[in-house]
Amino acid sequence: MTRPYNFSAGPAAIPEEVLQQAAREMLDWHGSGMSVMEMSHRGKEFISIYEQAEADLRELLAVPSNFRILFMQGGGLAENAIVPLNLSRGEAADFVVTGSWSQKSQKEARKYCEVHIAASNEADGHTSLPTPATWQLSGQARYVHLCSNETIHGVEFQELPDLKALGCDAPLVIDFSSHVASRPVDWSRIGMAFGGAQKNIGPAGLTLVVVRDDLLGHALPICPSAFDYKVVADNQSMYNTPPTYGIYIAGLTFQWLKRQTENGLSGVAAMEARNLAKARLLYDFIDQSQLYTNPVAVAGRSRMNVPFRLRDESLNEAFLAGAKARGLLQLKGHKSVGGMRASIYNAMPLAGVQALVDYLRDFEKTRA
Repeated sequence: MTRPYNFSAGPAAIPEEVLQQAAREMLDWHGSGMSVMEMSHRGKEFISIYEQAEADLRELLAVPSNFRILFMQGGGLAENAIVPLNLSRGEAADFVVTGSWSQKSQKEARKYCEVHIAASNEADGHTSLPTPATWQLSGQARYVHLCSNETIHGVEFQELPDLKALGCDAPLVIDFSSHVASRPVDWSRIGMAFGGAQKNIGPAGLTLVVVRDDLLGHALPICPSAFDYKVVADNQSMYNTPPTYGIYIAGLTFQWLKRQTENGLSGVAAMEARNLAKARLLYDFIDQSQLYTNPVAVAGRSRMNVPFRLRDESLNEAFLAGAKARGLLQLKGHKSVGGMRASIYNAMPLAGVQALVDYLRDFEKTRA
């Protein structure tokens, strides 16, 4: 029996193969007599899971050797505080505000440092991206923060800015929660990346941090030890008990990603090709439709999160009920913006997007 297609923005769909493997290993991981949930995080069994997950992620994202990979807790929202606690030195940070998540980030950072808004798309309702050439960088910032994909408003940077070309020596910090592992990362332009796992690589509870070595060791005195990146790095993410099951599922997802192929590509490159095809299929249909509309400027459209509205919003409830009947779940938009949203992360197959397009077409025909 085919499972329904889950378009939730997060916690989101996990590859079916991963769920099946986790189910098989639930009571007894590799003959250990224990579930991963029951293992000591310092025992040899879990250490092997952790080391493999870290190695696979480093390979998949081509993370350079001068970056540390940390498995932490708290999600992206907690990182909005943890980043300035570690990187601001109590001074200043520049923020590029492109939607709800970067708005939350700058608001939280104000508790720990001076915040300067270098650019914002708030005036157009977060429907386009301010080009880097227009950013008003302060020149005093310890780091520049941006959310490279905004899940609620559906905008995504198709290319990360080159801060050095803008005359800025501060490291770029990106929140890549909602598109991590969906496309390659240009680490030459990044000082640090963080993300909650629950959108694209595993269950809620695990947070990824990838941070350059030279940015370690500058935490404010008030920073909790468990959130001090240097402490976490020095203890191989084991300073406190990490989210062990989340790391395990993420590790299975990394192995699944390594097995993926598309048009002669593999791993993250294959996922990017597949994600481009999925997004193109959905956007192309919405753009030619008379019933549905997407507000985002084409150059800034997200490959992962596609918000759309019905021109006649009195049809919203009927639309959602019909979608559920067709096995298309979690299409209601975020409460702050309304409308609909289809999140088409790595785990969503092309067949799922095709099923959604078929339903969109059929629903529109019945209302013609």
